[in-house]
Amino acid sequence: MAKLSTRRLALVGAETLLGRELLEVLEKASLKAAIQSFSATAEGNFAEQEGEAIFRQPLDASSIGEFDAVLMAGSQPGADRCYELVRANGNKPVLIDAAGLLDGAPEARIAAPLIDPEIERADWLFVLAHPAAAMLALLLSNLSTNLRLPSAQAVSGTLGAGQLDSAVINIFEPASERGKRGITELQQQTTSLLSFRPLDKQVFDAQLSFNLLPAFGEQAQPALEAAEQRIEKHLATLLGRLAGTAPIPMPSLRLTQAPVFHGYSASVWTEFTAPVSVERISEALVSAQIEVRRAGEEVPTNVGVAGQSGIQVGDIRIDRNNPRAAWLWVTADNLRLRADAVEEILLGLEASR
Repeated sequence: MAKLSTRRLALVGAETLLGRELLEVLEKASLKAAIQSFSATAEGNFAEQEGEAIFRQPLDASSIGEFDAVLMAGSQPGADRCYELVRANGNKPVLIDAAGLLDGAPEARIAAPLIDPEIERADWLFVLAHPAAAMLALLLSNLSTNLRLPSAQAVSGTLGAGQLDSAVINIFEPASERGKRGITELQQQTTSLLSFRPLDKQVFDAQLSFNLLPAFGEQAQPALEAAEQRIEKHLATLLGRLAGTAPIPMPSLRLTQAPVFHGYSASVWTEFTAPVSVERISEALVSAQIEVRRAGEEVPTNVGVAGQSGIQVGDIRIDRNNPRAAWLWVTADNLRLRADAVEEILLGLEASR
């Protein structure tokens, strides 16, 4: 992997969960970069660093040109501010929106290096695909392009690619997708329930602790349905890019809020054009980005995948009522997927220079 010469990076939202993950990954990566931290809003503020009070300077028109890239891990106001600053500066420097807040901008390139490592030199606004969408696109792509079914069994008349016929996916979202406030509220709700005290419901507007939520309370913003629609939109975009390799059917999906701190989990039902086996599915999935846990190995969990790159798949079972269908359990670290994607984009930008 090529190494970057020393680059100046602005990290907006260094105090957020995602910002901390980015710092950890980039400081350990093969990147030679000087990272300057800014608040989630990109405005000046007082903060704490190593136990001491510090003042973070604002990111403004006079300083934006000093950087080679701006990494966005903060709030919507911060994302809007960075977008306007970069546009006013002639679309420079490159803006990488790791929080996914600018996907409605006309110049946005939905980026998912996990499945699409190519970097276009003309692009200046990279919006990371939702981590659940990237996770599922990688899974479905491998099943569509790598699965080989015996011709004697093939119903479609085509051997090789395109054997995946349909999929239904239940996705379980962690509280960390709502940032520190989501983590804190889940923790406080658990403590309050065990102490028979009223629950804090400012983030989810519902009881999440010891519970599963198909929807948030009416006062919660943004709604869980908005996240579900964003996953679906980004997944459709990514699968559309891969359509030239093999036809990949768009799955039906549903998002549920789970009472866990970190990590996405997904229960995936897949149906193929011919009978399949656990071994064939496992062989189709194994890659540098996918760790397949086979029978006798520990089943993937959202706790076990914390801090790990790529995705993990396990507990693969043939549907007892349909020999052409199989269940898969998939997990991924939502923060690490984003941080790894930012690193890959930076490396890709350097390689394209």
